Order: sequence, then C-alpha cells, then structure tokens
Amino acid sequence: MPLQITWDCQGSENVRDFQTDRLMIGRFGKADIQGLDLSADFNVSRQHAVIEVNNNIVWLTDLGSRFGTQINGHDIRGHGKMRLWPGDTVLIGQTTLRVTLIPDATPDVPVVAVPDANCSLPGVMILKTIKTDRSLTIGKDAAVPATAKCLAMILDLPRQLAAQADRSELLQTIMNRVVEAIPCARRGALLMCDPQQDALLLKAYVSPDEPAVSETLARRALHEKRGFIWRSSVENISQSLLQCQIVTGMYAPLQWQDQVFGVICVDTPVVTDTFREADLEFLIAIGQYAAMTLADQQMRAKLHQSNKLVDRLLANFSPKVRAPLLERASEGKLRPGGVKSEITVLFCDICGFSLQCANMDASDVVDMLNDYFQPMVETIFCHDGTVDKFVGDAVLAVFGSPQADPQHHQKAVRAALAIQQAVQATSRLRAARGDVTCRVRIGLHCGEVFHGFIGTVDRLEFTIIGNAVNRASRYCEGAGEGEVLISPEVFEHVFNLVKADKTTIQTKEGPLTAYRIKELKP
Repeated sequence: MPLQITWDCQGSENVRDFQTDRLMIGRFGKADIQGLDLSADFNVSRQHAVIEVNNNIVWLTDLGSRFGTQINGHDIRGHGKMRLWPGDTVLIGQTTLRVTLIPDATPDVPVVAVPDANCSLPGVMILKTIKTDRSLTIGKDAAVPATAKCLAMILDLPRQLAAQADRSELLQTIMNRVVEAIPCARRGALLMCDPQQDALLLKAYVSPDEPAVSETLARRALHEKRGFIWRSSVENISQSLLQCQIVTGMYAPLQWQDQVFGVICVDTPVVTDTFREADLEFLIAIGQYAAMTLADQQMRAKLHQSNKLVDRLLANFSPKVRAPLLERASEGKLRPGGVKSEITVLFCDICGFSLQCANMDASDVVDMLNDYFQPMVETIFCHDGTVDKFVGDAVLAVFGSPQADPQHHQKAVRAALAIQQAVQATSRLRAARGDVTCRVRIGLHCGEVFHGFIGTVDRLEFTIIGNAVNRASRYCEGAGEGEVLISPEVFEHVFNLVKADKTTIQTKEGPLTAYRIKELKP
C-alpha cells in the first residue's frame, strides 16, 4: 500500500510517495538501500527506524538508534512496534515526519454495508453480528496476523483478572488490554448497567481525549445479547456519532450465561480501518471473561455477606458447638426447627446493678458491663455452653444445646463456679483502677424445654422455651452476692461433684428447695 512521507529538516519540507509495505529510515549515503535517506541530519543513525504497513495499520519501530525516536514527544526506544495514527508527529534526530497511508484505488475485498432495518440510530450500518451464546472460532483464522496476540491475551486474562481485587482497576485493565490487542481499535469504553435507574454507567475507557460511545448501539447489544461490527454512513449520520468522529466500531455485551452486566466497545475515527470478524469474536470472548469475573465477584460478595450473617448468628456459641453448626450452614441444612429435651439453664445476674448505675455515666455503665460480660462468656464457652441472650445486666446460658451433651449438668455447675472466680478477678483489676466493682449471683435448673432455631431461612435466632428458664431465674433471684444456687434436679446429677448446703428460698411461686454450692470436691 502506498505511503506518503512528509518530512522537515532544517526548515526544508519534502514530500515523497513510497510503494512499499516496509520502509527503512536512516543515513544510507551511497548504499543501495530502498528507504528514506536522511543523510542531511547528523543526529540520524545509519539504520535508525523502520515503518511497516500491516492490514492497513502503520507501525513504527526504533532500531536502537543513538538519539532515539519520538512519537508526539514520547521516546519509543525499546518499546517495539508502535502504531502511528493519522496526524501523529514523528521526530527522528532533528527531522520531523508525518506519515500518511494512501488507500488503494481498488481494495481486494470491498466492504459492502447494508443498512439494518432494526437499527434505530440514523447513519449506522451493521456489517456483522454474532450471537454471544454460541461457540467462538477465534484463533482458527491463521490469516489474521493479530490472532496469536489475541489468543495470548485470552489465555493470560484470567490470571490478570484474578489479581485485581478492586473492581474499577479490574475494568480499566480489561479495557487497556482490549485496545492494545485489536489492531484497529484506537478508543474503547466499558459501560455497566445500573438496574435501579435503567442507566449505563461509564466505568472505564481508553481515549486520547473524551470517550466515544453510542448509548443506542450499547443498548442494542444489551437487549439482543449480540456482538456486532458497525460503520457510519455519510447520509443521515446521527449528531452523536458526528461529534465523536466515530467511523466504525464494535459492540459486545458483558455476558456470562444468562446474566448481562454491561457493554464493551471499541471504535476508530480512521476511514481506512476495518474491523474483522475475528476481532469481533475476540471482543465477545473478552466480554465473557469480564462478565464471568464480575459474576464471581458478585457471588463472593453475597457469600461474604452470608458468612457475616452466619457469624453473627453463631457468635453466642462456643467454638466446639459452632463448628458443626457452620458445617450445617455451609450445606444449607441450618434451617428453622428445634427439639424438646432436657438441658441445664444458667442465669447470672449482677447484684444491685440499678443502684450502682444511678450515679454513673452511661459510658461507664457500658464499660463495666463489657468488663464483666467478656470473662463470663469466655468461661461459658470453655465449658461448651451457649449464650442464649443478654437481658440488661443478666446473662442467660444453656448447656446441652444445640448439641446434645450427656455432661451438661456437670459442665453447667463447673461453669458457674468458674464465672464467680472470673468476676472476682475482674473486680480486683477494676478496683486497682478505681472503678466501680460488682458481684454476681447465679442460679441453675435443669428440665425439658423446646430449644432450637426459630424464624426464617434469612433470619434465624436460637431460643429456648420452657418452664426451666423461669425456674432458673427464680434460683438466681434467691442467691446471695457471690453465691451459686442449684435446684434439686441439678443436684441429683452433681452430688458427688460438689460440696453444698441444703436451703429453702422464697420466690413468687412459693418456697423452693435449693442447694448452695460451697466448692468442688477434691
């Protein structure tokens, strides 16, 4: 294809046409070399640079020159082949060049554009459409010189996308690689759907100035789930295409399976540029990769949110109990439901809490509760208990639920005594700081209750329902400061474990027999 070179050296402008696809530039002297001889410029190396034409694309390569080669002020030494666009300025030594590609009078394969009756954008002719839900043939056309480069990008893209955690960086990476790989693509843009506003949001673009996008063509790719090549016609061209100087381009949906996330598009303002079917299939493949990554990110976000909900749900369970619950949740088996069986209920209350809080700031009250509740909960977990709820200054815990435990009576009693020790240790620390200290009372009772998860699949809560809860509360109310009271039903199971005094407490339900634990037996 003919090349026209215009160069200016020391104020003298010259123009010459060359009938070649490969043009050497340098200081040749009398050597018989076909090329552009710039011997008048002493800053030009003997073999300085080479211009090549491939598929109507002009490429410039610096050949390791001494003073370098610049395109629009940027040195390209060591960068390999660099594309020359119409209007680009090349500086070689002290000589300024402009390269113009002269189209052949009779192209080998004339482009026949037929207006598409389904296209609502005036002045646009659809040249080729490809459905995005079929197998692509990219890589099978050996005649396309860029095939190897496109295939290399497709093979390497999953690794690059996996390394991008930030979505904006991910989309910009995709757009940069697409424009780099498609020979005729000078500009590109990626738009994402905003379903709440039925809008297309520009998320990434590559352009020397402003992004060039036709929203009408983008919505067509979305609705039809097809990629297509289009070219603008001189007659009836739309104002948007005219302003953006779009001559021809390609649009493809970001589609993975039946989910469409947006549109990716490239274009060129150069009349001689032509997009091929292999270019379109490559763009569709990139759109599928990008959509697959976005779908994976969306699924991970939902999974992370679900895990946070599960973590909050299971925060009241000991690690030993939590592990099988997490396994059930991962298998989708953690659902509403419960069982009726005997468990041990532990009720722990701070003595004189209301009177102590009367002269305290709200923040100090919260700090005090946190100081005491944390060792209480840790102690309950150490004995495989479950924290059912916090009721003001009280803690309600259960043993033997949600996982059955034949030792729930003994573990509950050991936990109660350990809580008293933990509270005493906390009080010593707070007293050393001059903070208000507390003492707690604990009541235990065992009995048959309904216990399990209630609610819906999206909102589950663990609960226990039964008279044993109220009875444990009565024993807690009857206990003195620093005491642990257990019911006769609990004592039946732990009589050989603890030393206890038998007593009677007065409650709303009448007198109740109780056992005041003094200590564990040796």
